[in-house]
Amino acid sequence: MRTKLLLRAASAALLLLGVAAVPAAADSSPSASPSDDSGAPTSAGTSFRTAAEVDQGERATAGASTGDYLYWSFPADAGQRPTVKAKVKLPGSQASATWQIDVYDGLRRRQACQYGAQTRTAAQDAGSVELSCTLRTVRAWSEPWADDPLPGTYYIRLTTVGLTAADLGLPVTTEVRVDSKEIGGAAAVDGSLSEPLVPGVAVKSDAGSGDEESDSPAAVLSSIEPDDGWSSGWWSDRWVWTGVGGVLAALAGIGGYALTRGTGRPRG
Repeated sequence: MRTKLLLRAASAALLLLGVAAVPAAADSSPSASPSDDSGAPTSAGTSFRTAAEVDQGERATAGASTGDYLYWSFPADAGQRPTVKAKVKLPGSQASATWQIDVYDGLRRRQACQYGAQTRTAAQDAGSVELSCTLRTVRAWSEPWADDPLPGTYYIRLTTVGLTAADLGLPVTTEVRVDSKEIGGAAAVDGSLSEPLVPGVAVKSDAGSGDEESDSPAAVLSSIEPDDGWSSGWWSDRWVWTGVGGVLAALAGIGGYALTRGTGRPRG
C-alpha cells in the first residue's frame, strides 16, 4: 500500500514538473521571429520626434550620408531583453571612421549595453561595419531614482564620431534590426507602471468630444506597441513554479505520513 502511494505521488510530481517546464521553455526562446519586411521603414528620422517606427523582427533600411544622425524607435515590453543590430554599407573610398549606436528609453535616458560592439572603427576602404547592443532586461517597475529599462518606446541613434571634414557627406546604406529574448519570471518584479513610457507625438483638442469641461488639449500617443499589446506586469511563470512547489510540498507531506504512520495499534 505504501509503495503504491509513493508511486502515485512521484508520478503526479513528474507530471506537474513537465507542465511547468512548458512555459519556462517558451520564455527562453526569442520573442520576435523573422517577419515580412515589406512594411518596414525605408528611411530614418533625424531626431527623437521624427524617429522612424520599426517593429521587432523587422529589418529597417535607410540611405544617408556620413555625418548624419539617424533615429529609429521600437517597442519593448517587460521581461524582454532587446538586442539592436546595425549594419552600415560604406562607399569604400573613405578614410577610417568610427561608428556608434546608442539606445535611449522613453524618457530619453541613454541605456547601457550589457554586451555587444556598440562602437566600432571601420578600416580604410572597408566595405561595411556591423554594430550591436544588447540591453538589460526590461523591468515592469523600478524606483524613480533608478536607471532601469522600463516598458515603452526605445530610440536607436546611429552616427559617426570623430569624422574628418573630407569624409562628410559620403553616401552610405544602413540596416537596423531589433530582436528580443523573453527572460520570464527570473526578471519579474512586484509592481508595474500605470502606463508604458510611450511619448506623445502630437496634440489634439477634446472640444469635439461633447464634454464641455474637456477643452484642454490631449496628447496623441505613438501607434507603435508590441504585437500582443502591453502586458499588465502581474503575470509571470513564477506563479506556475510557486503552485508546483505548493503541490510538491503537499505530496511530500502525504508520502511522509504514509511512511511513518505504521500499521495502527498492536493486536491484543
